[in-house]
Amino acid sequence: MQLIGELFGELVAVLATILNALPYILGYVGLILLTLLVWRAVRRLLRPKHDFTSLKTVTFGDESTVVSNFGASVVSVLLIFILWGAFTGSVLLPSFLHAPGAFVGDGSFTYTAQGPDGQRDDATVFVRVHPFGQDVSPPEIDPGDGWARNDAMTVAAYRSELIRVDSNDEFTRADGATIVAINGQEIAPQEGRVDTGWGSINLTRRGTVNVTPNSGWQMEPIWLPAPEAVWARFVEIATGGFRNASLAEHLGYSLFRVIVGFLLGALVGIPLGYAMGLSDWFRGWFDPIVEFMRPVPPLALIPLVIIWAGIGEIGKIILLFLAALWIMAIASRSGVSGVRITKVHAAYSLGASKWQIMRHVIVPNSLPEIFTGARVAMGVCWGTVVAAELVAAEQGVGMMIMTASRFQNTDIVIMGIILIGIIGFTIDMAMRRAEKWLVPWKGKA
Repeated sequence: MQLIGELFGELVAVLATILNALPYILGYVGLILLTLLVWRAVRRLLRPKHDFTSLKTVTFGDESTVVSNFGASVVSVLLIFILWGAFTGSVLLPSFLHAPGAFVGDGSFTYTAQGPDGQRDDATVFVRVHPFGQDVSPPEIDPGDGWARNDAMTVAAYRSELIRVDSNDEFTRADGATIVAINGQEIAPQEGRVDTGWGSINLTRRGTVNVTPNSGWQMEPIWLPAPEAVWARFVEIATGGFRNASLAEHLGYSLFRVIVGFLLGALVGIPLGYAMGLSDWFRGWFDPIVEFMRPVPPLALIPLVIIWAGIGEIGKIILLFLAALWIMAIASRSGVSGVRITKVHAAYSLGASKWQIMRHVIVPNSLPEIFTGARVAMGVCWGTVVAAELVAAEQGVGMMIMTASRFQNTDIVIMGIILIGIIGFTIDMAMRRAEKWLVPWKGKA
């Protein structure tokens, strides 16, 4: 029952997070729809269509009319970078596009202390909030005339700070003095929080004042650096390298591992998929193995690969090989099984042999599924290379990302993720081009 309660609590927390993020998701969807409407209006004004495609009466589901819109792709990428810059306070954007940032400046609040005899007195705490990493001095203050003395403190933006306000008062907590109100609002330890306009004040369990400045909507650089910070880090590593290796070497090692693992997976997976699609015996023999291994994530195989192949280069390639193998086998099996039987019967009626049917009917008609599986397998391999390079790798983008994460170098982590995405996207586009060239009959009866 305790486990069920904990799981239910986690589920509620996840749902609450989703609900909190829902307005932002809806806002992003609204931006997409708005840009779509603007794009269509501009296109009609600048280039009205009067060709055959514009006269079609059936476009929904017609593959010849549904192609990637280059303008939408450009707007999508620009919008992502604008949102990134807006929520990080990037200097690349004008200030009016910035989301509200964390409070930086001077603020104050007044606390009411109650002495051991029940007598109350007010004092003011002056707070100076500064950017994280800077050393600043607290503001100069007049201690005042009452037994509760004015105080001063400094707090870094995005952080909170405790202050023992009774440390310079005439009566201390050891004498029985307590904080009973903030800015005239009654407060108790661990109960309630007082909003000061620039931040919030609450009391800990022991009655210590906890000051938390407003963090705004912008992300702290340690969690999400601005685009220019990532670019600066990219230039630094591209010119000076990272951990005794150039950026080209890191990318080259990762690309080599991915390509070799993928090719080995395709070399074994495609014949295996053909055998399963053409023979009930092979399908009965290998189907349980393939379906059992398909949902197993490659990350779960890392300990076994280390035991089998050690921590050298072979182990990393084996992990990527296993990541691609099952996808290619299933794609090939699906491609063979999806060949229309009428085409096979037509070939037999024309006197074709089994080899000719394989060569001219089954292979051409299964290639579209195989190319789709290859694109998926390549994406999975790129996703797995980070885990593969955890196994004592000295070069590679994955090693660079994991090493940077240990030291909270978020800019290097994001740079590595972007590089992996760009290279993966480039490979996918090349595979799309090769598919269009090698399989021009895809989507046609």
